[in-house]
Amino acid sequence: MRKLFASLALGLGLLAGSAAVLAQAPAASAPAEASASAPAATAASAPAAAIAASAPAAASAAAPAVVPNKGDTAWMTIATALVIFMTVPGLALFYGGLVRSKNMLSVLMQVFVVTSLIYVLWALYGYSVAFTGGSAFFGGFGKMFLAGITPDSVAATFSKGVVIPELSFVAFQATFAAITCALIVGSFAERMKFSAVLLFVVLWFTFSYLPMAHMVWYWDGPDAITDAKSLETVTAAAGWLWAKGALDFAGGTVVHINAGIAGLVGAYLVGKRVGYGKEAFAPHSLTLTMVGAAMLWVGWFGFNAGSNLEANGVTALAFVNTLLATAAATLAWIAGEALSKGKASMLGAASGAVAGLVAITPACGFVGVMGAVLIGLLAGLVCLWGVNGLKRLLGADDALDVFGVHGVGGILGALLTGVFASPSLGGTGIYDYVANKASADYSIASQVWIQFQGVLTTVVLSGIVSFIAYKIVDLLIGLRVSEEEEREGLDISSHGETAYNR
Repeated sequence: MRKLFASLALGLGLLAGSAAVLAQAPAASAPAEASASAPAATAASAPAAAIAASAPAAASAAAPAVVPNKGDTAWMTIATALVIFMTVPGLALFYGGLVRSKNMLSVLMQVFVVTSLIYVLWALYGYSVAFTGGSAFFGGFGKMFLAGITPDSVAATFSKGVVIPELSFVAFQATFAAITCALIVGSFAERMKFSAVLLFVVLWFTFSYLPMAHMVWYWDGPDAITDAKSLETVTAAAGWLWAKGALDFAGGTVVHINAGIAGLVGAYLVGKRVGYGKEAFAPHSLTLTMVGAAMLWVGWFGFNAGSNLEANGVTALAFVNTLLATAAATLAWIAGEALSKGKASMLGAASGAVAGLVAITPACGFVGVMGAVLIGLLAGLVCLWGVNGLKRLLGADDALDVFGVHGVGGILGALLTGVFASPSLGGTGIYDYVANKASADYSIASQVWIQFQGVLTTVVLSGIVSFIAYKIVDLLIGLRVSEEEEREGLDISSHGETAYNR
Protein backbone atom coordinates (compact mmCIF):
# COMPACT_ATOMS: atom_id res chain seq x y z
CA MET A 1 0.00 0.00 0.00
CA ARG A 2 2.88 2.38 0.75
CA LYS A 3 4.39 1.74 -2.65
CA LEU A 4 1.01 2.31 -4.28
CA PHE A 5 0.55 5.59 -2.42
CA ALA A 6 4.04 6.72 -3.39
CA SER A 7 3.43 5.81 -7.04
CA LEU A 8 0.14 7.72 -7.10
CA ALA A 9 1.78 10.75 -5.52
CA LEU A 10 4.61 10.67 -8.06
CA GLY A 11 2.18 10.35 -10.94
CA LEU A 12 0.06 13.24 -9.72
CA GLY A 13 3.18 15.34 -9.28
CA LEU A 14 4.33 14.71 -12.84
CA LEU A 15 0.85 15.43 -14.17
CA ALA A 16 0.63 18.68 -12.21
CA GLY A 17 4.07 19.71 -13.39
CA SER A 18 3.15 19.15 -17.02
CA ALA A 19 -0.06 21.10 -16.61
CA ALA A 20 1.84 23.93 -14.95
CA VAL A 21 4.18 24.24 -17.91
CA LEU A 22 1.25 24.38 -20.30
CA ALA A 23 -0.58 26.92 -18.17
CA GLN A 24 2.42 29.22 -17.89
CA ALA A 25 3.23 29.28 -21.61
CA PRO A 26 0.62 31.85 -22.67
CA ALA A 27 1.25 33.93 -19.57
CA ALA A 28 4.92 34.28 -20.41
CA SER A 29 4.09 35.58 -23.85
CA ALA A 30 1.62 38.17 -22.59
CA PRO A 31 2.88 41.76 -22.85
CA ALA A 32 4.02 43.32 -19.60
CA GLU A 33 1.91 46.39 -20.27
CA ALA A 34 -1.29 44.36 -20.12
CA SER A 35 -0.45 43.02 -16.68
CA ALA A 36 0.57 46.38 -15.33
CA SER A 37 -2.65 48.02 -16.43
CA ALA A 38 -4.90 45.27 -15.12
CA PRO A 39 -7.01 45.92 -12.00
CA ALA A 40 -5.22 45.16 -8.74
CA ALA A 41 -5.51 41.67 -7.38
CA THR A 42 -7.31 41.12 -4.13
CA ALA A 43 -5.56 41.80 -0.87
CA ALA A 44 -5.57 39.49 2.09
CA SER A 45 -4.66 39.53 5.75
CA ALA A 46 -6.62 42.33 7.25
CA PRO A 47 -5.75 45.73 8.46
CA ALA A 48 -7.89 48.77 8.48
CA ALA A 49 -8.99 47.84 5.05
CA ALA A 50 -10.46 44.44 5.30
CA ILE A 51 -12.32 45.91 8.07
CA ALA A 52 -15.94 45.36 7.82
CA ALA A 53 -19.08 45.66 5.97
CA SER A 54 -19.21 49.30 6.98
CA ALA A 55 -16.04 49.80 5.00
CA PRO A 56 -16.42 49.98 1.25
CA ALA A 57 -15.98 47.72 -1.69
CA ALA A 58 -16.57 47.80 -5.50
CA ALA A 59 -14.14 47.98 -8.27
CA SER A 60 -13.55 50.55 -10.90
CA ALA A 61 -12.87 48.50 -13.97
CA ALA A 62 -10.50 50.87 -15.68
CA ALA A 63 -8.17 52.01 -12.91
CA PRO A 64 -4.94 53.68 -14.04
CA ALA A 65 -1.75 51.69 -13.70
CA VAL A 66 -0.05 52.14 -10.33
CA VAL A 67 3.62 51.37 -9.78
CA PRO A 68 4.57 49.55 -6.55
CA ASN A 69 6.65 51.53 -4.09
CA LYS A 70 10.15 50.09 -3.70
CA GLY A 71 10.04 50.49 0.08
CA ASP A 72 6.77 48.54 0.36
CA THR A 73 8.14 45.84 -1.94
CA ALA A 74 11.36 45.56 0.06
CA TRP A 75 9.42 45.34 3.33
CA MET A 76 7.15 42.58 2.02
CA THR A 77 10.18 40.62 0.80
CA ILE A 78 11.71 40.84 4.28
CA ALA A 79 8.40 40.01 5.99
CA THR A 80 7.98 36.93 3.82
CA ALA A 81 11.49 35.74 4.66
CA LEU A 82 10.75 36.27 8.36
CA VAL A 83 7.68 34.02 8.19
CA ILE A 84 9.75 31.33 6.46
CA PHE A 85 12.28 31.72 9.29
CA MET A 86 9.57 31.26 11.94
CA THR A 87 8.45 28.02 10.26
CA VAL A 88 11.79 26.42 9.44
CA PRO A 89 13.78 26.53 11.61
CA GLY A 90 11.62 28.27 14.27
CA LEU A 91 8.56 26.05 14.62
CA ALA A 92 10.56 22.93 13.80
CA LEU A 93 13.02 23.50 16.65
CA PHE A 94 10.28 24.61 19.07
CA TYR A 95 8.37 21.38 18.47
CA GLY A 96 11.50 19.25 18.18
CA GLY A 97 12.76 20.22 21.62
CA LEU A 98 9.42 19.30 23.19
CA VAL A 99 9.35 15.65 22.08
CA ARG A 100 11.50 12.75 23.26
CA SER A 101 14.91 12.41 21.65
CA LYS A 102 13.88 9.31 19.69
CA ASN A 103 11.27 11.39 17.85
CA MET A 104 13.20 14.62 17.36
CA LEU A 105 14.07 14.01 13.73
CA SER A 106 10.54 12.91 12.83
CA VAL A 107 9.09 16.22 14.00
CA LEU A 108 11.73 18.20 12.12
CA MET A 109 10.99 16.13 9.03
CA GLN A 110 7.24 16.60 9.27
CA VAL A 111 7.45 20.38 9.65
CA PHE A 112 10.06 20.69 6.90
CA VAL A 113 8.27 18.50 4.35
CA VAL A 114 4.77 19.77 5.12
CA THR A 115 6.06 23.29 4.54
CA SER A 116 7.58 22.28 1.20
CA LEU A 117 4.43 20.44 0.16
CA ILE A 118 2.16 23.41 0.87
CA TYR A 119 4.39 25.84 -1.03
CA VAL A 120 3.98 23.70 -4.14
CA LEU A 121 0.22 23.21 -3.67
CA TRP A 122 -0.15 26.95 -3.14
CA ALA A 123 1.32 27.63 -6.58
CA LEU A 124 -0.66 24.84 -8.25
CA TYR A 125 -4.13 25.82 -7.01
CA GLY A 126 -4.09 27.23 -3.47
CA TYR A 127 -3.57 30.89 -4.32
CA SER A 128 -6.26 30.81 -6.97
CA VAL A 129 -8.84 29.17 -4.70
CA ALA A 130 -8.13 31.54 -1.80
CA PHE A 131 -7.71 34.84 -3.60
CA THR A 132 -9.78 34.93 -6.77
CA GLY A 133 -13.48 35.50 -7.15
CA GLY A 134 -15.93 32.64 -7.00
CA SER A 135 -18.50 32.22 -4.28
CA ALA A 136 -18.56 33.70 -0.80
CA PHE A 137 -16.98 30.49 0.50
CA PHE A 138 -14.58 29.28 -2.19
CA GLY A 139 -12.58 31.05 -4.86
CA GLY A 140 -12.09 30.19 -8.50
CA PHE A 141 -9.48 28.44 -10.63
CA GLY A 142 -8.52 31.26 -12.97
CA LYS A 143 -5.02 31.55 -11.52
CA MET A 144 -4.19 27.89 -11.14
CA PHE A 145 -0.46 27.29 -11.63
CA LEU A 146 -0.17 31.09 -11.12
CA ALA A 147 -1.31 31.54 -14.70
CA GLY A 148 -1.19 35.14 -15.90
CA ILE A 149 0.86 36.44 -12.97
CA THR A 150 4.02 38.20 -14.17
CA PRO A 151 6.62 40.46 -12.52
CA ASP A 152 4.44 43.39 -13.60
CA SER A 153 1.21 42.10 -12.01
CA VAL A 154 0.13 44.03 -8.92
CA ALA A 155 -1.95 43.29 -5.83
CA ALA A 156 -3.96 45.75 -3.78
CA THR A 157 -3.00 46.77 -0.26
CA PHE A 158 -5.24 48.50 2.25
CA SER A 159 -4.62 52.03 1.00
CA LYS A 160 -6.12 53.47 -2.15
CA GLY A 161 -3.61 53.91 -4.93
CA VAL A 162 -0.99 51.72 -3.22
CA VAL A 163 -0.04 48.31 -4.63
CA ILE A 164 2.67 45.70 -4.29
CA PRO A 165 3.90 43.13 -6.84
CA GLU A 166 1.40 40.29 -6.95
CA LEU A 167 4.25 37.79 -6.74
CA SER A 168 5.19 39.33 -3.38
CA PHE A 169 1.64 38.79 -2.20
CA VAL A 170 1.61 35.22 -3.53
CA ALA A 171 4.81 34.36 -1.65
CA PHE A 172 3.71 36.07 1.56
CA GLN A 173 0.42 34.23 1.69
CA ALA A 174 2.11 30.93 0.81
CA THR A 175 4.08 31.17 4.06
CA PHE A 176 0.84 31.59 6.03
CA ALA A 177 -0.66 28.48 4.50
CA ALA A 178 2.49 26.47 5.17
CA ILE A 179 2.91 27.37 8.84
CA THR A 180 -0.79 26.77 9.53
CA CYS A 181 -0.55 23.20 8.24
CA ALA A 182 2.77 22.66 10.04
CA LEU A 183 1.26 23.77 13.36
CA ILE A 184 -1.11 20.79 13.35
CA VAL A 185 1.85 18.37 13.46
CA GLY A 186 2.32 19.09 17.17
CA SER A 187 -0.99 17.53 18.17
CA PHE A 188 -0.25 14.00 16.92
CA ALA A 189 3.54 14.09 17.32
CA GLU A 190 5.38 10.85 18.10
CA ARG A 191 2.80 8.39 16.74
CA MET A 192 1.44 9.21 13.26
CA LYS A 193 2.69 7.73 10.00
CA PHE A 194 4.68 10.13 7.86
CA SER A 195 2.65 9.28 4.74
CA ALA A 196 -0.56 9.78 6.72
CA VAL A 197 0.59 13.24 7.84
CA LEU A 198 1.19 14.31 4.24
CA LEU A 199 -2.09 12.95 2.90
CA PHE A 200 -4.07 14.55 5.73
CA VAL A 201 -2.38 17.90 5.14
CA VAL A 202 -3.31 17.86 1.43
CA LEU A 203 -6.97 17.23 2.25
CA TRP A 204 -7.18 19.70 5.12
CA PHE A 205 -5.34 22.46 3.26
CA THR A 206 -7.72 22.11 0.31
CA PHE A 207 -11.01 21.96 2.16
CA SER A 208 -10.40 23.88 5.39
CA TYR A 209 -7.52 26.35 5.03
CA LEU A 210 -8.36 27.64 1.57
CA PRO A 211 -12.08 28.26 2.23
CA MET A 212 -11.27 30.03 5.51
CA ALA A 213 -8.67 32.25 3.86
CA HIS A 214 -11.17 33.11 1.13
CA MET A 215 -14.03 33.81 3.55
CA VAL A 216 -11.99 36.04 5.85
CA TRP A 217 -9.59 37.85 3.52
CA TYR A 218 -10.94 37.99 -0.02
CA TRP A 219 -12.26 41.30 -1.36
CA ASP A 220 -11.73 43.53 -4.39
CA GLY A 221 -9.44 46.02 -2.65
CA PRO A 222 -9.92 49.66 -1.59
CA ASP A 223 -9.62 51.18 -5.07
CA ALA A 224 -12.82 49.39 -6.01
CA ILE A 225 -14.73 51.50 -3.47
CA THR A 226 -15.77 55.00 -4.46
CA ASP A 227 -19.32 55.37 -3.13
CA ALA A 228 -22.05 53.49 -1.28
CA LYS A 229 -23.12 51.65 -4.43
CA SER A 230 -19.62 50.38 -5.16
CA LEU A 231 -19.31 49.32 -1.53
CA GLU A 232 -22.36 47.13 -1.95
CA THR A 233 -20.85 45.57 -5.06
CA VAL A 234 -17.54 44.78 -3.37
CA THR A 235 -19.27 43.41 -0.29
CA ALA A 236 -21.46 41.15 -2.41
CA ALA A 237 -18.39 39.71 -4.16
CA ALA A 238 -16.24 39.35 -1.03
CA GLY A 239 -15.64 36.39 1.25
CA TRP A 240 -18.49 35.54 3.57
CA LEU A 241 -16.86 36.66 6.84
CA TRP A 242 -15.22 39.72 5.27
CA ALA A 243 -18.67 40.82 4.11
CA LYS A 244 -19.98 40.40 7.64
CA GLY A 245 -17.24 42.68 8.93
CA ALA A 246 -15.10 40.15 10.78
CA LEU A 247 -11.73 41.58 11.85
CA ASP A 248 -8.69 39.31 11.51
CA PHE A 249 -5.51 41.22 10.86
CA ALA A 250 -3.11 38.31 10.46
CA GLY A 251 -4.85 35.01 11.03
CA GLY A 252 -6.54 34.41 14.38
CA THR A 253 -9.30 32.44 12.69
CA VAL A 254 -7.62 31.40 9.43
CA VAL A 255 -4.40 30.20 11.06
CA HIS A 256 -4.63 29.56 14.79
CA ILE A 257 -8.19 28.47 15.52
CA ASN A 258 -8.25 26.57 12.25
CA ALA A 259 -5.08 24.63 13.13
CA GLY A 260 -6.02 24.26 16.80
CA ILE A 261 -9.30 22.53 16.01
CA ALA A 262 -7.64 20.26 13.45
CA GLY A 263 -5.07 19.34 16.09
CA LEU A 264 -7.68 18.57 18.73
CA VAL A 265 -9.67 16.35 16.38
CA GLY A 266 -6.45 14.60 15.41
CA ALA A 267 -5.50 14.02 19.04
CA TYR A 268 -8.80 12.20 19.56
CA LEU A 269 -8.81 10.18 16.33
CA VAL A 270 -5.13 9.21 16.23
CA GLY A 271 -5.32 8.21 19.87
CA LYS A 272 -3.03 8.60 22.84
CA ARG A 273 0.66 7.79 22.74
CA VAL A 274 1.70 4.40 24.06
CA GLY A 275 2.33 4.80 27.78
CA TYR A 276 0.61 8.19 28.00
CA GLY A 277 -0.22 8.91 31.63
CA LYS A 278 2.06 6.11 32.84
CA GLU A 279 5.47 6.97 31.44
CA ALA A 280 7.49 10.20 31.43
CA PHE A 281 7.05 12.37 28.33
CA ALA A 282 9.32 15.23 29.35
CA PRO A 283 10.79 17.47 26.60
CA HIS A 284 14.24 16.22 25.63
CA SER A 285 15.76 19.67 25.02
CA LEU A 286 14.28 22.82 26.48
CA THR A 287 17.31 24.62 25.09
CA LEU A 288 16.12 23.93 21.54
CA THR A 289 12.55 24.80 22.53
CA MET A 290 13.71 28.19 23.82
CA VAL A 291 15.73 28.79 20.64
CA GLY A 292 12.69 27.85 18.55
CA ALA A 293 10.41 30.13 20.57
CA ALA A 294 12.84 33.03 20.11
CA MET A 295 12.89 32.40 16.36
CA LEU A 296 9.09 32.35 16.36
CA TRP A 297 9.00 35.71 18.14
CA VAL A 298 11.42 37.27 15.65
CA GLY A 299 9.64 35.77 12.64
CA TRP A 300 6.23 36.81 13.94
CA PHE A 301 7.05 40.45 13.26
CA GLY A 302 6.96 39.54 9.58
CA PHE A 303 3.78 37.56 10.15
CA ASN A 304 1.88 40.37 11.88
CA ALA A 305 3.48 43.61 10.69
CA GLY A 306 3.81 42.21 7.16
CA SER A 307 0.07 41.63 7.07
CA ASN A 308 -0.43 45.35 6.55
CA LEU A 309 1.05 44.77 3.06
CA GLU A 310 2.83 48.13 3.08
CA ALA A 311 5.24 50.08 5.26
CA ASN A 312 3.43 52.80 7.20
CA GLY A 313 2.13 53.69 10.65
CA VAL A 314 -0.20 50.70 10.88
CA THR A 315 2.80 48.47 10.20
CA ALA A 316 4.57 50.10 13.14
CA LEU A 317 1.47 49.63 15.32
CA ALA A 318 1.29 45.93 14.49
CA PHE A 319 5.02 45.57 15.21
CA VAL A 320 4.85 47.26 18.63
CA ASN A 321 1.69 45.38 19.61
CA THR A 322 3.36 42.08 18.72
CA LEU A 323 6.36 43.03 20.86
CA LEU A 324 4.35 44.08 23.91
CA ALA A 325 1.64 41.42 23.90
CA THR A 326 4.26 38.67 23.70
CA ALA A 327 6.26 40.09 26.57
CA ALA A 328 3.12 40.54 28.69
CA ALA A 329 1.95 36.97 28.04
CA THR A 330 5.36 35.59 28.99
CA LEU A 331 5.23 37.40 32.34
CA ALA A 332 1.62 36.39 32.98
CA TRP A 333 2.28 32.71 32.25
CA ILE A 334 5.31 32.39 34.53
CA ALA A 335 3.51 34.37 37.25
CA GLY A 336 0.61 31.93 37.03
CA GLU A 337 3.07 29.03 37.21
CA ALA A 338 4.81 30.50 40.22
CA LEU A 339 1.51 30.97 42.05
CA SER A 340 0.16 27.51 41.22
CA LYS A 341 3.35 25.39 41.29
CA GLY A 342 5.77 27.47 43.29
CA LYS A 343 8.29 27.87 40.43
CA ALA A 344 8.45 29.60 37.06
CA SER A 345 9.83 27.44 34.23
CA MET A 346 11.64 28.01 30.95
CA LEU A 347 8.99 25.89 29.24
CA GLY A 348 6.37 28.20 30.73
CA ALA A 349 8.16 31.33 29.49
CA ALA A 350 8.45 29.92 25.96
CA SER A 351 4.82 28.76 25.97
CA GLY A 352 3.65 32.11 27.29
CA ALA A 353 5.48 33.93 24.51
CA VAL A 354 3.78 31.79 21.88
CA ALA A 355 0.40 32.31 23.57
CA GLY A 356 0.87 36.07 23.38
CA LEU A 357 1.91 35.89 19.74
CA VAL A 358 -1.17 33.84 18.92
CA ALA A 359 -3.64 36.06 20.77
CA ILE A 360 -2.37 39.34 19.34
CA THR A 361 -2.35 38.04 15.76
CA PRO A 362 -5.95 38.94 14.84
CA ALA A 363 -5.78 42.22 16.76
CA CYS A 364 -2.30 43.61 16.12
CA GLY A 365 -3.26 46.27 13.55
CA PHE A 366 -6.58 47.20 15.17
CA VAL A 367 -5.88 47.74 18.88
CA GLY A 368 -3.88 50.32 20.78
CA VAL A 369 -0.67 49.42 22.61
CA MET A 370 -2.31 49.19 26.03
CA GLY A 371 -5.00 46.98 24.54
CA ALA A 372 -2.23 44.74 23.25
CA VAL A 373 -0.68 44.53 26.73
CA LEU A 374 -4.01 43.50 28.23
CA ILE A 375 -4.58 40.90 25.52
CA GLY A 376 -1.13 39.50 26.24
CA LEU A 377 -1.71 39.31 30.00
CA LEU A 378 -5.04 37.54 29.54
CA ALA A 379 -3.58 35.18 26.93
CA GLY A 380 -0.79 34.09 29.26
CA LEU A 381 -3.21 33.16 32.03
CA VAL A 382 -5.98 31.68 29.88
CA CYS A 383 -3.61 29.54 27.78
CA LEU A 384 -1.88 28.33 30.93
CA TRP A 385 -5.27 27.00 31.97
CA GLY A 386 -5.78 25.69 28.43
CA VAL A 387 -2.75 23.38 28.58
CA ASN A 388 -3.48 22.24 32.13
CA GLY A 389 -7.06 22.35 33.39
CA LEU A 390 -8.83 22.36 30.04
CA LYS A 391 -6.55 19.64 28.65
CA ARG A 392 -7.45 17.35 31.55
CA LEU A 393 -11.14 18.05 31.01
CA LEU A 394 -10.92 17.21 27.31
CA GLY A 395 -8.92 14.04 27.94
CA ALA A 396 -7.07 14.22 24.61
CA ASP A 397 -3.37 13.58 24.12
CA ASP A 398 -2.65 16.84 22.31
CA ALA A 399 1.08 16.15 22.51
CA LEU A 400 2.45 19.68 22.07
CA ASP A 401 -0.67 21.62 23.12
CA VAL A 402 -1.71 22.87 19.71
CA PHE A 403 -5.29 23.40 20.82
CA GLY A 404 -4.41 24.65 24.32
CA VAL A 405 -2.23 27.44 22.92
CA HIS A 406 -3.30 28.08 19.32
CA GLY A 407 -6.96 27.13 19.60
CA VAL A 408 -7.63 28.77 22.96
CA GLY A 409 -5.33 31.73 22.31
CA GLY A 410 -6.81 32.26 18.85
CA ILE A 411 -10.37 32.27 20.17
CA LEU A 412 -9.46 34.67 22.97
CA GLY A 413 -7.63 37.01 20.60
CA ALA A 414 -10.40 36.98 18.00
CA LEU A 415 -13.05 37.94 20.55
CA LEU A 416 -10.92 40.56 22.29
CA THR A 417 -10.17 42.17 18.93
CA GLY A 418 -13.83 43.22 18.86
CA VAL A 419 -13.41 44.84 22.26
CA PHE A 420 -10.07 46.63 22.02
CA ALA A 421 -10.42 47.76 18.39
CA SER A 422 -12.89 50.31 19.72
CA PRO A 423 -11.60 53.91 19.41
CA SER A 424 -12.88 54.53 22.93
CA LEU A 425 -10.32 51.99 24.17
CA GLY A 426 -7.47 53.22 21.99
CA GLY A 427 -8.18 51.08 18.90
CA THR A 428 -8.29 52.15 15.27
CA GLY A 429 -11.96 51.43 14.77
CA ILE A 430 -13.36 50.51 11.36
CA TYR A 431 -12.14 52.35 8.29
CA ASP A 432 -14.82 53.76 5.99
CA TYR A 433 -13.54 53.65 2.40
CA VAL A 434 -16.45 55.71 1.12
CA ALA A 435 -15.65 58.62 3.44
CA ASN A 436 -11.93 57.72 3.40
CA LYS A 437 -11.59 57.99 7.16
CA ALA A 438 -12.27 55.96 10.28
CA SER A 439 -15.96 55.41 10.86
CA ALA A 440 -17.51 57.39 13.70
CA ASP A 441 -19.70 54.43 14.61
CA TYR A 442 -18.33 51.50 16.57
CA SER A 443 -20.29 49.13 18.77
CA ILE A 444 -18.23 46.76 20.91
CA ALA A 445 -21.17 44.42 21.43
CA SER A 446 -21.98 44.25 17.72
CA GLN A 447 -18.34 43.69 16.71
CA VAL A 448 -17.81 40.98 19.33
CA TRP A 449 -20.91 39.23 17.96
CA ILE A 450 -19.42 39.37 14.46
CA GLN A 451 -16.11 38.06 15.83
CA PHE A 452 -17.95 35.20 17.53
CA GLN A 453 -19.53 34.25 14.22
CA GLY A 454 -16.06 34.08 12.70
CA VAL A 455 -14.83 31.87 15.55
CA LEU A 456 -17.85 29.57 15.31
CA THR A 457 -17.51 29.25 11.53
CA THR A 458 -13.86 28.27 11.89
CA VAL A 459 -14.55 25.71 14.62
CA VAL A 460 -17.35 24.05 12.65
CA LEU A 461 -15.58 24.01 9.27
CA SER A 462 -12.22 22.84 10.59
CA GLY A 463 -13.85 20.28 12.86
CA ILE A 464 -15.91 18.69 10.11
CA VAL A 465 -13.17 18.77 7.46
CA SER A 466 -10.58 17.42 9.90
CA PHE A 467 -12.80 14.54 11.03
CA ILE A 468 -13.54 13.47 7.45
CA ALA A 469 -9.90 13.90 6.36
CA TYR A 470 -8.54 11.79 9.23
CA LYS A 471 -11.11 9.08 8.50
CA ILE A 472 -10.19 9.02 4.79
CA VAL A 473 -6.50 8.76 5.63
CA ASP A 474 -7.15 6.00 8.14
CA LEU A 475 -9.17 4.06 5.58
CA LEU A 476 -6.54 4.41 2.82
CA ILE A 477 -3.22 3.99 4.62
CA GLY A 478 -3.85 4.00 8.37
CA LEU A 479 -3.16 6.85 10.77
CA ARG A 480 -0.55 5.61 13.17
CA VAL A 481 2.53 3.47 13.33
CA SER A 482 2.56 0.12 15.10
CA GLU A 483 3.19 -0.05 18.84
CA GLU A 484 6.60 -1.58 18.20
CA GLU A 485 7.58 1.25 15.83
CA GLU A 486 6.29 3.84 18.27
CA ARG A 487 8.34 2.41 21.14
CA GLU A 488 11.42 2.31 18.94
CA GLY A 489 10.89 5.93 17.98
CA LEU A 490 9.80 7.47 14.69
CA ASP A 491 13.30 8.66 13.86
CA ILE A 492 14.43 5.09 13.19
CA SER A 493 11.15 3.40 12.32
CA SER A 494 9.92 6.05 9.86
CA HIS A 495 13.11 7.61 8.53
CA GLY A 496 15.96 5.20 9.26
CA GLU A 497 18.15 7.79 10.96
CA THR A 498 18.53 9.52 14.28
CA ALA A 499 18.81 13.11 15.43
CA TYR A 500 21.72 12.27 17.74
CA ASN A 501 24.62 9.83 17.42
CA ARG A 502 25.22 7.86 20.59
